[in-house]
Amino acid sequence: MSQLFSGVGVSAGRVIGPVRRMPEPIAAPADGAPLPAGASIESESARLAEATAAVAAGLKARAASATGDAAAVLKATALMASDRTLLKSATKLVASGTCAESAIWEAADAVATQLGALGGYMAERATDVLDVRARIVAHLRGTPAPGIPDSDEPFVLCAVDLAPADTATLDPARVLGLVTSDGGPQSHTAIIARSLGLPAIVAARDTTSLVDGDLIFIDGIDGTVVRDPGTEESALAESYASREALPGFDGSGALADGHLVPLLANVGSGADAVAAAAAGAQGVGLLRTEFCFLGRDIEPSHQEQVAAYAAVFDAFDEAKVVVRTLDAGADKPLPFLTDDTEPNPALGVRGYRTDSAVPGVLARQLDAIAEAAAGSGAEVWTMAPMISTPAEAAAFAALCTAAGLKVPGVMVEVPSAALLARALTSEVAFASIGTNDLTQYTMAADRQLGALAELNDPWQPAVLHLVKATCDGGAAARGGFRPVGVCGEAAADPALAVVLVGLGVTTLSMNRRALPAVAAILKTVDLPLARRLAEIALDADSAEAARAAVRTALPELDLYGL
Repeated sequence: MSQLFSGVGVSAGRVIGPVRRMPEPIAAPADGAPLPAGASIESESARLAEATAAVAAGLKARAASATGDAAAVLKATALMASDRTLLKSATKLVASGTCAESAIWEAADAVATQLGALGGYMAERATDVLDVRARIVAHLRGTPAPGIPDSDEPFVLCAVDLAPADTATLDPARVLGLVTSDGGPQSHTAIIARSLGLPAIVAARDTTSLVDGDLIFIDGIDGTVVRDPGTEESALAESYASREALPGFDGSGALADGHLVPLLANVGSGADAVAAAAAGAQGVGLLRTEFCFLGRDIEPSHQEQVAAYAAVFDAFDEAKVVVRTLDAGADKPLPFLTDDTEPNPALGVRGYRTDSAVPGVLARQLDAIAEAAAGSGAEVWTMAPMISTPAEAAAFAALCTAAGLKVPGVMVEVPSAALLARALTSEVAFASIGTNDLTQYTMAADRQLGALAELNDPWQPAVLHLVKATCDGGAAARGGFRPVGVCGEAAADPALAVVLVGLGVTTLSMNRRALPAVAAILKTVDLPLARRLAEIALDADSAEAARAAVRTALPELDLYGL
């Protein structure tokens, strides 16, 4: 008899396959286990240092061969593996006579507990610490690190949650889809699944009862999982398998009536930019400059930054590239810039706010962006994250002017920025909405927390009203119209993209893999229809109702299996 489980669909697709669960985690060593026979404190400390360095190096090497979100995730995890505080704490335990395995286990447990108590973004980093701990212990024991299970046949991967380093190395040839009982719409699992085009469901709490070999159906559109699927589920999976192929993206985003909506790419490195250009992206709507800074104890030099930015600009000669200045803080702490003792980092000194705490870093970054831009044919726009007031927008615009950057902008990620959009955009040349953060701040729902996944949905009418307020504010800005783009994950949802255009959004920026799907659906509607669908979504009582109503009006979504 079929059994139904419900979660949150985060990546479209309908498939049937056997379950393979993530293997059991690394077993904990005995508390306070003594040094191995014949070992000294010095030799055991050296063994511990070698293991942490090897794990960090391995993760960095994997990051170097990855691109996009996968590379960013692996870099962040490598940074955690080489954290000096963690190694120092473990080394102290070794000095007291504890073996390396027990020492790193206990030290990491203390760090993870502290991060968990902080909540929000920092609680999410606790998962990274425990993943790194398992990898270090596995290295010390000479056993394989935790990872995706092997299988002779394709399977649906089920887990409580996936470690970042595992999520980033999923093989779409073996994994049909993903189901986790924890995690949220913006978890590592969700982001990587979307970038790989894998059907995925998160926050499906009761799926912990699924075991290896169970045959299940997953619907990444509506978030359902069915054990022992029947004829209805088989028909849906067959329909998805025989879906019409998406037309290739021709490099021109537009509605059916010719209304232009440039489709840009979110990138995090020069390699990302080259791949995005090859995919037809009309420019870059979000260059995450953190890739220059993560994994470092000191600020990168001027020339290092210039070279890194130039690699992106050169990939989009004569096209627009929107650079986001350093978004450090919260889930991206940097030892030379951020304070890791903040009680609530998601509401703390992050993004633009770090310029007040550590003046000079932002100005030096802007100088590097300006020099890279001067040597390129790209049309460089520059925006600051976490802008909350018109005064902050004006101050950032002044910094850009001082650096010689001609097109300053702001990210709209907090409700205050959306509500004061007219005044805010009057101080700059454009705005870009980061829907991931705007959603979590509007709904007061940590975007990484599976228990709040239903709240943390960009289809929430409250969020859509703030998007409209931002677009209306940009249209009424002093001195004339200011364009408002979207660079959050919402832009990659083809149905929601139609709504965003109807609300007044002028450009959409997304993972390059989403470009064909978004372009195809936009070409099926004209601007009046997009506006009508936007009104329907605004008037809905819930995210579910808004999504369902809009999707019903877009039959091509089913045609393409979206």
